[in-house]
Amino acid sequence: MKSLAELEAIRKATLSKINVRTEEKGDTTRVVIGMATCGIAAGARPVMLAFMNEIQTRQLNHVTVSQTGCVGMCRLEPMVDVYLPGKEKVTYVHVKPEMVPRIVAEHIVNGRPVEEYTIGAAENA
Repeated sequence: MKSLAELEAIRKATLSKINVRTEEKGDTTRVVIGMATCGIAAGARPVMLAFMNEIQTRQLNHVTVSQTGCVGMCRLEPMVDVYLPGKEKVTYVHVKPEMVPRIVAEHIVNGRPVEEYTIGAAENA
């Protein structure tokens, strides 16, 4: 069991990491995952963990991962929105953990959305 001092040190370290990321507002890339009941049931939790792991592995300090509630399109869950600075939002649908490395490499790192994973491709299928 951890002491109060150890828990406080962990809390401060975590808050400092969060604060560093929120201070970089202008050049921050955001990944937002739909985590309402339907998203979770469709597998959003492993998708979120895959994004967090991939971003941490690549040391992409300018990228934040967050969650949101109901997006309103249950049939397309798990859904992920990627916001690059100065660009339009891209929505990925039916996202699986194995798709995450490609989304991170091609879209977040190189700025090219993976079109076949997007909402536009799903609507045309």
